[in-house]
Amino acid sequence: MILKKDATLSHWMNFSAMLAGFAFMLFALTAGAQTEPAEGKAADAKAASSTYGTIFLTYVTRDNDLQDIQTNLRNMLPRTKIYGIMSQRAISLWASPEDIALARKIVADLDRPKKIYRLTYTIADTDNGKRTGVEHYVLVVSSGDKSAFKQGSRVPIMTGSYDTGTTTSNSQVQYLDVGLGIEATLDGYGDGVRLRSKVEQSSLAEEKSGIGAQDPMIHQTQLEATTTLEPGKPVVLGSLDLPGGTRKQEIEVVSELVK
Repeated sequence: MILKKDATLSHWMNFSAMLAGFAFMLFALTAGAQTEPAEGKAADAKAASSTYGTIFLTYVTRDNDLQDIQTNLRNMLPRTKIYGIMSQRAISLWASPEDIALARKIVADLDRPKKIYRLTYTIADTDNGKRTGVEHYVLVVSSGDKSAFKQGSRVPIMTGSYDTGTTTSNSQVQYLDVGLGIEATLDGYGDGVRLRSKVEQSSLAEEKSGIGAQDPMIHQTQLEATTTLEPGKPVVLGSLDLPGGTRKQEIEVVSELVK
């Protein structure tokens, strides 16, 4: 009889433990069911609070500048819908009022006027080691942009001819720029600038091309250099040995902040 009583007691203890476990599971499911709607309601409330805003840009003039600002905004405000309109120089947003206010602050920090620099290229001619002349060429470049200068002649070159089906034929002519060409691309940072220069000098040669009697020979020398400038401090980019003689040119550049 004692063994039977102990077995009955053990049975009831196991049954009670099962009931306790079931009650705990039921409580957890009920708590989760109450929490999930609350989170969903919070998300719906945040979506309902979103509004539309437009930020107009003042100094952006290139597509790349607009894309850089958009990328910054999308990284800083991942839940915001952002659209750029270059034709209007504007950015449209769909976000909460707080995010739109932050976006306006970010754009105000990035949409700033570009610095403008005056670049003076000095080309000194020498012949057999003696200086024969100095010329100065001035280009105005804004930070992030390119400026180009050309001086010389346009030489016609016949590239072919075609028959129109009549007794006469028409010649095809292209023009080649001969003389001095300067290209400057500038990026400003802090108190200095990074300058990429391309200086090209070309001239007509006395000898003729063997392809055609009318085709000229072109002597050409080109210098490409990337350098860091400090305003007011000249830097020598290099020297060119001009073809067809003993002349040389030394090229120097200096930058000056305009505004």
